[in-house]
Amino acid sequence: MQTETLNIALWSINFRRKLSNLGDWLALVEQQIANAKEGGAELLILPEYASEHWMGFAPETLAPSDEIAWMAAKSAGVLAVLQGLSSENDIAILAGTIPVAGVSGQYHNRAHFFTPDGAVVVQDKLCLTPNEQDEDAWLLEPGSELNVFTWRGLNVAILTCLDIEMPALSVLLAPHDVDLILVPSMTTRLAGYHRVFDCAKARAIEPQAAVAVVGPVGNVEQGEVVRGDNTSASALYLPCEESLGHNGIAGSTEVSQGHDVSDLKDELLLATIPCQKIRDLRQGLAEVWPGGWSADHITIKTQG
Repeated sequence: MQTETLNIALWSINFRRKLSNLGDWLALVEQQIANAKEGGAELLILPEYASEHWMGFAPETLAPSDEIAWMAAKSAGVLAVLQGLSSENDIAILAGTIPVAGVSGQYHNRAHFFTPDGAVVVQDKLCLTPNEQDEDAWLLEPGSELNVFTWRGLNVAILTCLDIEMPALSVLLAPHDVDLILVPSMTTRLAGYHRVFDCAKARAIEPQAAVAVVGPVGNVEQGEVVRGDNTSASALYLPCEESLGHNGIAGSTEVSQGHDVSDLKDELLLATIPCQKIRDLRQGLAEVWPGGWSADHITIKTQG
């Protein structure tokens, strides 16, 4: 049975909230689950590297090259709790991304999607930033598969941060009748926020899908060290069609730059996806959409 509408909650985590341990973080998650449920949400979405919030109680002497391993060592227990919270509260949870160790011992920036019935879908980030390929920083291994999965009759994909900036992935997704693209993100500069969010809006137009994107804000205080700022927001983008309100924006929060974030600011965006209306657009009601247009039949001709 296909879902007519879907209510979602996007949590732009405020990293300036101080934590003493993982219990504090999980209590914060439980509170936001309650807030999301109160607002009628059926899916709660966390940002990329939600686990960096844990660095507030990490050893101050931890080298940057050891941070991924430290977070990954704590991930298994946390992910098990999040899966249980999904079932207990009857709400799906995209747990942002949390580093995990792969079978070869290399680490992946991995998203986990938990459903109340106990199902789990994972997606590794496909296109890594320079910092994620730096042996002296967060050295990671990129994923090689893009998963399209069905949940509540919807075809869903997860593209993490830089992945959403890659039009080639949109072309790959086009034939798969995707309803919803989830984008956990983390950006430090205003330019990075615009790259991710502006591209997310474009991706909603290309495959005629809903795109939900969220990033953390503020910075983590790790003992005496204040880590880098995070600049982001939350948004739900739709195809730019008259029947959906013209501008392609179903909901958004104001962008927050790291050094300006209040200690008390921790926004939860509640928004509704008109799933059936978007499907109708893909099936012939869109104004000019040509379908999954791959350009395979086009030849580039160079001159001069």
